[in-house]
Amino acid sequence: MNGSDLFLLKNGNHDQPTITKVPRNFSGLDKLESSLVQARAAIREGQSGDQINDPDYMPYGPIYWNSTLFHRSYLEMEKRFKVYVYEEGEPPLFHDGPCKSIYAMEGNFIYYMETAKFRTRDPERAHIFFLPMSSTMMVRFIVNRKSRDHWGPLKRTLKDYIDLVASKYHYWNRSLGGDHFIVACHDWGPELSKAVPNLFTNSIRALCNANTSEGFKPYKDVSIPEILLHDGTMRGATGGPSPRQRGVLAFFAGGVHGPIRPILLEHWENKDPDVQVHKYLPKGVSYIDMLRQSKYCISPSGYEVASPRMVEALYTGCVPVLIKDHYVAPFSDILNWKSFAVIIQVEDIPNLKKILMGISTSQYLRMQRRGKQVKRHFEVNFPPKRYDVFHMILHSVWLRRLNARIHDSN
Repeated sequence: MNGSDLFLLKNGNHDQPTITKVPRNFSGLDKLESSLVQARAAIREGQSGDQINDPDYMPYGPIYWNSTLFHRSYLEMEKRFKVYVYEEGEPPLFHDGPCKSIYAMEGNFIYYMETAKFRTRDPERAHIFFLPMSSTMMVRFIVNRKSRDHWGPLKRTLKDYIDLVASKYHYWNRSLGGDHFIVACHDWGPELSKAVPNLFTNSIRALCNANTSEGFKPYKDVSIPEILLHDGTMRGATGGPSPRQRGVLAFFAGGVHGPIRPILLEHWENKDPDVQVHKYLPKGVSYIDMLRQSKYCISPSGYEVASPRMVEALYTGCVPVLIKDHYVAPFSDILNWKSFAVIIQVEDIPNLKKILMGISTSQYLRMQRRGKQVKRHFEVNFPPKRYDVFHMILHSVWLRRLNARIHDSN
């Protein structure tokens, strides 16, 4: 993703906007599309225009592909973007979700989307439609662990919900789901979305498990961070000492599952005091304290590509080390992850220490400083604050909606 193509999102090497044809009789759509055309023009003009003073934050520096374009796009979102939240569906499967655990972003987003200033009660004014389903709650309350058919009840529930919405409103059918979105952080979220082919193919799926080998499309879908909130807040999870006080080169501790972690443990568990890799932390050792004592914090994929470790590293001033295949990092259409994180291939795990030792002190300090700068985009606030994780998720949805050209069929 090149920052100069901020709102022309790319699939591979080709710009690929989502184009959906709709019947001519929906005249209100023309006005909405016109406002998006104006937004795209304003963002383009912003590349060479005067910098706009912002009382909260001025994006700058190499953590962004293009800070000026991002800023203009963000301001246009605040100025124009309207989201309609379907009221159909009952808690806990809809309009509800976890606000603790590693799935916390799902529940947090659903809750705040329903109270955000971006919400409109008039669907005719909406640029996009939010389906407030919780994949986590569906798995929790519908799946019968004793049954071999996990997927059947889950997928029927989602399909029945989409059918209800489509029968009551014309918006789903006019775009075949192209101007609708969901947010799902559960591991099963991507598979669950296949229950409705148009949801999987056309709608914007904001997913923690942004795995391109499982159908995640970067030009259409949104990668969101998995954030572990033990008590529903960031309390106790942020802050750390200066780089000079960090005596551990690299740190990882976590369960052994998936194809990558066994390789990491094979090469580095109990092999080198500089590279602290553990299946289980020694008794009395604090996980969060180890993050704060380390220069680099390793985030390998497990069974799924998503992991809260990347955000935990940013929260504590540790430089993330990503070891993942087929993964699209959160907000990577805006953020240049290579400027504040180390990304290595699985085959380079045996050379992990050599790679990290090969990073100069000045470069490490730059990455660490940039990580502290980018942290604001991953913070969970109550209520949300401008540029925080809630707004970054919504901005990523805004970008995809800007890129979706819904045209008349005649």
